[in-house]
Amino acid sequence: MVDIITLFIVGIIILIILGLSIRVVNQYERGVHFRLGRIIGVRDPGLRLIIPVIDRLEKISFRIVTMPVPAQKIITQDNVSIDVAAVAFYKVVNAYDAVVDIENYNTAVNQIAQTTMRNVIGQFLLDDVLSSTSKINERIKEIIDKHSESWGVQVTAVEIKDINLPDTMRRSMAKQAEAERDKRAKIISAEGEFLSAKKLGDAADIITAHPIALQLRNLQVLLEIASEQNSTIIFPASFMSTVKDLKDFMASEVKS
Repeated sequence: MVDIITLFIVGIIILIILGLSIRVVNQYERGVHFRLGRIIGVRDPGLRLIIPVIDRLEKISFRIVTMPVPAQKIITQDNVSIDVAAVAFYKVVNAYDAVVDIENYNTAVNQIAQTTMRNVIGQFLLDDVLSSTSKINERIKEIIDKHSESWGVQVTAVEIKDINLPDTMRRSMAKQAEAERDKRAKIISAEGEFLSAKKLGDAADIITAHPIALQLRNLQVLLEIASEQNSTIIFPASFMSTVKDLKDFMASEVKS
């Protein structure tokens, strides 16, 4: 009976030791293995054994982290105060450095992202901030990544997601956009009038070169009026000479 109880107790102790010794490192993690406070290695995904009390396994996720960069007031190069918010994407690429070289890499990346965004945007004019966000995003990313590289962290992207302008600035930009639209409309109208005047000038040149063309045009107008109003038109005697001139003109054109 005593042997059974002893075996039972030993079995429980073994299970407890195994429970304290077995660690599972997931596919997206790496395990930094400490023994008596010293790192003895970085463990890959899988089932890992440690010595209870003596060893410690700290897991570090290698997945991409989405970190909001809170909105902050930034003064552009042309002294306009704007509120800018962004989002940064980063991941750990070196578990050893992420544990040994910095206490909290998440907080560090957040703080360096805020200061970098303020410094970079402050070097641009407001118009450039609104039109060159891709360029600004890339520059912010490069600077943050340069700082975080020694922490074992890689910044994959930074995106400005919101830019809030002062109310007075928004109204001014709206008026400017409206004035620009009016300007384009006036230019289009002026171009249309220019083309119309050019066509009229060309027509006048043709009529001047061929006087008979004016008479043909008059005849066409009279015929159109007669057909629309079902009217009878009386031609003056001088019109017969015009018809004769037209006949002579057509004959000369045929001979030529």
